[in-house]
Amino acid sequence: MRLLIKQRVFSWTDSYDIYDENGNVRYFVKAELIALGHQLHVYDANQNEIGMIKQKLLTFLPAFEIEIGGRTVGKIQKEFSFFKPRYEIDCNGWRVEGDFLGWDYDVYSGCSSIIHISKELLHFGDTYVIDIANPEDELMGMMLVIAIDAANCSQGD
Repeated sequence: MRLLIKQRVFSWTDSYDIYDENGNVRYFVKAELIALGHQLHVYDANQNEIGMIKQKLLTFLPAFEIEIGGRTVGKIQKEFSFFKPRYEIDCNGWRVEGDFLGWDYDVYSGCSSIIHISKELLHFGDTYVIDIANPEDELMGMMLVIAIDAANCSQGD
């Protein structure tokens, strides 16, 4: 299955629209203005809040917690690296590896790639395509992409 994440360009805060492969709105994400960090609320197409991505403050590199249904289900922290962007994640036993420019990522469970994330160029705002092997990983995979984008934005990437 495939999702397309588009950042809203003309918005006061970070906002994203997420579409399925048929162009239907699946989710949208809206940032809450807080001092010194990101707090992103995730809503389904019916405008029900289903999750949140919260930046952890007082960390050397950007770190975020992913909540679904009011429960923390994952954590992600950008790691120091010279060439490839690297992230330490604590979520479902997954790991993330990115390419040299930070435009493509793969999420692995064990040795298998379960999610492929690619950034589309030449768009206003960030635009990502997510290919997900298992539909059950859709929500968590989408929230992971938003957290990676927020980590990159927090560091000015």
